[in-house]
Amino acid sequence: MSIKIRLDEVMAKKKVSLNELSSRVGITLSNLSILKNQKSKAIRLSTLEAICKALDCQPGDIIVYED
Repeated sequence: MSIKIRLDEVMAKKKVSLNELSSRVGITLSNLSILKNQKSKAIRLSTLEAICKALDCQPGDIIVYED
């Protein structure tokens, strides 16, 4: 797959743990972990928006296309 989720990199850069992000965004720890570990097939725009707001970043910081 050419679309990569870089959530773990953004979280490390912002020094935010998975537990902390889960509580900020209101997503279960298991669902956030699936997203972080690139096991997810889709992400809701509302979820992406909440993650970006919590991490003070842009969607392009989290989702990238690699050829």
